[in-house]
Amino acid sequence: MLPPGDELTADTNLREFGLDSMGAVELLSALEAGYSVQFDEEALVLDTFTTPGALWSALSTARPAP
Repeated sequence: MLPPGDELTADTNLREFGLDSMGAVELLSALEAGYSVQFDEEALVLDTFTTPGALWSALSTARPAP
């Protein structure tokens, strides 16, 4: 969890704030549902969930859900 007063930036290391592999799967599912997209298989790696910037990049290139 991000401490009060800390700013979430594109370079914030999400793992340092508790995002683990289970959390990444939950986040992936929520993003796909919320944005009606499907991440490409290449994006389904832990590096995609390292920072908000990396995640936004993958989300920006995700294809519309079928």
